[in-house]
Amino acid sequence: MERLPEPKSEALRALYWRDEILQLMFWIKGEGFGDEVDPALLERFLGVDAQAGLSYLDRLVDEGLLHRSPQVRYQLTEKGHEVGERVFTAEFAELTKPAHGECSASCWCRQSPDEAEACAERRLAGHHAEH
Repeated sequence: MERLPEPKSEALRALYWRDEILQLMFWIKGEGFGDEVDPALLERFLGVDAQAGLSYLDRLVDEGLLHRSPQVRYQLTEKGHEVGERVFTAEFAELTKPAHGECSASCWCRQSPDEAEACAERRLAGHHAEH
């Protein structure tokens, strides 16, 4: 997805980077690439200058969304994980919605690996109705 350009006003710019950082950290953690980031990683992934990234990261620490280690590495707090998940889900909602023939969000297969396997088998056999 194409990222919107950075806003001009400081207030909107802070919100913009808050969402971008939390979304990235949620994604990195979810993909198993680690639980911590540093300003250099933000520069690499998001294109924000490392020094500016540091100020945004510290702001998120003040908001209780990140924890800062003595090595200047940052980790999502429980609250930060929840916000990052919401932002990520909203950003990619169109790409992650069920395709034709797939289960809806209320299907049990979204809650259990065993149910997911059973749904996949039924779908392949042509006996699966969307729930």
